[in-house]
Amino acid sequence: MVADRIILDNGNARLELVPALGGGIARLDVRHPDGALLPVLRPWNGRMEDGPLALGCNVLVPFSNRISGGGFEHDGAFHPVPANFCGEPLPIHGDGFQRCWRTLAQRSESLEVECDGEIGPFRYRARQIITLAMGKLIVELEVENLSGQALPFGVGFHPWFPRNVDTRLQFRAAEIWLEDERHLPAGRQEIGDASDWNFDGGRILPDGWINNAFGEWGGEAVITQGERAVSLRLSASDNLAYALVFSPGSKADFFCFEPVSHPVDAHNLEGHPGLQVLEHRQKLTASMTLEWDERYGTQ
Repeated sequence: MVADRIILDNGNARLELVPALGGGIARLDVRHPDGALLPVLRPWNGRMEDGPLALGCNVLVPFSNRISGGGFEHDGAFHPVPANFCGEPLPIHGDGFQRCWRTLAQRSESLEVECDGEIGPFRYRARQIITLAMGKLIVELEVENLSGQALPFGVGFHPWFPRNVDTRLQFRAAEIWLEDERHLPAGRQEIGDASDWNFDGGRILPDGWINNAFGEWGGEAVITQGERAVSLRLSASDNLAYALVFSPGSKADFFCFEPVSHPVDAHNLEGHPGLQVLEHRQKLTASMTLEWDERYGTQ
């Protein structure tokens, strides 16, 4: 099966989006001075059967990561949320990344797409505005609550970046959320007490598994990829106050740095950190920017 793709190309960079796979970005490549296209995101293999998590970037809506306990309680009522992804016993990443998105508008350097989603109690309409400017990509996400009741919403972005022996990640954060064997929160601690989790000065990724949320991060991360690879700066809107770092290990050819609005299983954590209760027809917006320029660009 061949996927329909929407292409934006401004001469400096080229983006491919696949509406049928959650409106996800399949590729984002930057042109080297010699004309070669170098990947900013992990390139998609083109196989529809591998699903949306084989793309270069996914949208997370109406929540990020996992919800435990079969659902959550809000306003005195329990709201079941079913598992939604093969191989995952818990619901994960909402269902926007599994929906077919429709095109609203396409211009020379921008694209607007939307979808209608429904998972558990959530009914919503989500919209992306994707702008491929010179030297950067801007993705804006909006979700509107159509559930007929007030519910705690969350959003985020799930980019997959190439990983090589020279890859270094730099960002500042105040706290690290540990995980248990189910990939759910197992407590948190200040970064100052956990030097192994401190990326403030820039460092290579751990050799082994990492799948942790970082709280109160600075809203900006720098990914350095080494020679003949695209280094970049990632920035996110203030309401994406958490960042997930995921990599299976040093043998993987990718890693993820995910700016999101809330920690894992926030729907079942005290105070519902990072979630925003939306009344019916109320909206939540967020954005992510990837920027490659003379300082962070190709080397």
